[in-house]
Amino acid sequence: MNIAFRNHSLDKIRNFSIIAHIDHGKSTIADCILRYCGAVDERKMQEQFLDSLPSERERGITIKANGVYLIYKHPDTGVEYNLNLIDTPGHVDFAYEVTRSLAACEGSILVVDASQGVEAQTLANTYKAVENNHEFVVALNKIDLPAADVDGTKKQIEDIIGIDTSDAILVSAKNNIGIDELMKAIVSKIPAPKGDIDAPLCCLLMDSWYDQYLGVIILVRVVHGVLRSKANIIMMQTGGKYQIDNVGVFTPDKVMVDELHPGEIGFITASIKNPGDCRIGDTITEEKKPCDKPLPGFKPAQSVVFSSLFPADSSQFEYFREAIQKLHLNDASFEYELENSGALGFGFRCGFLGLLHLEIIQERLEDEYNIDLIATAPSVIYKIYLDDDRVLDIHNATDMPDQGRITKAEEPWVKANIMTPHEYVGAITGLCIEKRGMQIDMKFLNERVILIYELPLSEIIFDFYDRLKSISRGYASLDWEMMEYREADVVKLSILVNGEPLDALSMIVHKTKADYRGREICEKLKTLIPKQLYQVAIQAAIGGKIIARETISAYKKDVTAKCYGGDITRKKKLLEKQKRGKKRMRQIGNVEIPHTAFIEALKISDD
Repeated sequence: MNIAFRNHSLDKIRNFSIIAHIDHGKSTIADCILRYCGAVDERKMQEQFLDSLPSERERGITIKANGVYLIYKHPDTGVEYNLNLIDTPGHVDFAYEVTRSLAACEGSILVVDASQGVEAQTLANTYKAVENNHEFVVALNKIDLPAADVDGTKKQIEDIIGIDTSDAILVSAKNNIGIDELMKAIVSKIPAPKGDIDAPLCCLLMDSWYDQYLGVIILVRVVHGVLRSKANIIMMQTGGKYQIDNVGVFTPDKVMVDELHPGEIGFITASIKNPGDCRIGDTITEEKKPCDKPLPGFKPAQSVVFSSLFPADSSQFEYFREAIQKLHLNDASFEYELENSGALGFGFRCGFLGLLHLEIIQERLEDEYNIDLIATAPSVIYKIYLDDDRVLDIHNATDMPDQGRITKAEEPWVKANIMTPHEYVGAITGLCIEKRGMQIDMKFLNERVILIYELPLSEIIFDFYDRLKSISRGYASLDWEMMEYREADVVKLSILVNGEPLDALSMIVHKTKADYRGREICEKLKTLIPKQLYQVAIQAAIGGKIIARETISAYKKDVTAKCYGGDITRKKKLLEKQKRGKKRMRQIGNVEIPHTAFIEALKISDD
């Protein structure tokens, strides 16, 4: 693709994103657009082309936002347009990344699977696009499937979202049907960007990641001014100052250019040593001639789920430390700090955007760096109010203060939108009640129902999504957003083996769930810990109160086998001697607990 003489005219630029629920064909449509514009040689073309991470390809989802510069020649008028396609994540864990990517665009292609209809995440991301004043091109995908219901899906979009579907494009991305009409609709319906080339430089930082050859690469959208190489820039929120080394665009290959004008999307490199300076949503401007104020809407990514990661082989810790540092360069949205566990050795306490984010980071560490990891039970941040008027943010049970010092505790709540066929409403309502949920609203729309619940985040992160999919046979979809902190009766549940606490299995739970969780962990550990030469007590405790106990009986040796008759007192002496020996052994002995026991015990569910 020759971009040396690309047109900087604002009216020939179109910036757009693709909004869709998971598995509705977003990445496949992106592939079709790349092919149509001739951006990728057919020999290099592969499915999910813009999804470069192995985890993205295996799961069939988009995790990192990607931008690609395309040249489209209108078949009727012959006019060339510069298109910037932003392929964004669809999962709720990456909602903030979606929001900032949408802020860089003027329009969106709303993709809905004609065989499945509107889903919860379609709804959530569409509302984010509406907040950014987007124009929509509606595309009904998979129209060639036998189960496709085009008219019913159009009615759903109009009833649930409120977008006119009279000019919706009928598409089958797999069979390349309707792509020509879709491309024409993009340039006719999506408005051109606005910007002042003479104003001070003002750019939106959309994403950043680490490249082993170029260092930190920053994806930017130029709002005003001109972004040139060798310019001295400053990140307005973090204060990082750098000189730009290279300016370029993705075609999707990296192509260096001299400058980026208003409305254009590209990347910069600047020998950045600290990736923490590059935060999504920040404003980049020139150091000597800065813009008046930063772009609105910036907020740092907030971890909501916490889990500790330990190498299964403690001798691999230094290699694990190096691996997590390298991965953090590539994905700065998770945080980590050193942690030491008496049972599992050295590891890291990590914060994630959600449970899927946790799974992906753990998967990437194991696959890309070949490390076997143990992950502790996920937890959320609790606000603990103490009797000395201090407020602590606690996400690790080992940091929980004594119950007597706590005046009150608060836990995070979320607003959940559950979309389901009507026949599963009863079962889903029962699940939400079990998880301490409060129903806010219920909307009936043709064959579907939208349930709106307020739920504690701690109940969602364990097994809520899996059980929701199970009881609805995969048809229900979930989207949630953070609300507020509310007072909660939470306690620290400690697990003790022969009186010694196992900090790796300690957790903060709601008081109503403490007995159940304590009993289940004790029962599971009884089957996982091998027998010792003495009796082993496994206990669950809240403070000094034992709420559950299981006992592993000792190996038995028949010390009276050598007695062939004689007085009974001889047998009693031998049994008493054995009893004293086992008591002494228990006082000085250590219970050997295999790593597999921790891994299995941490898989506790509410089933």
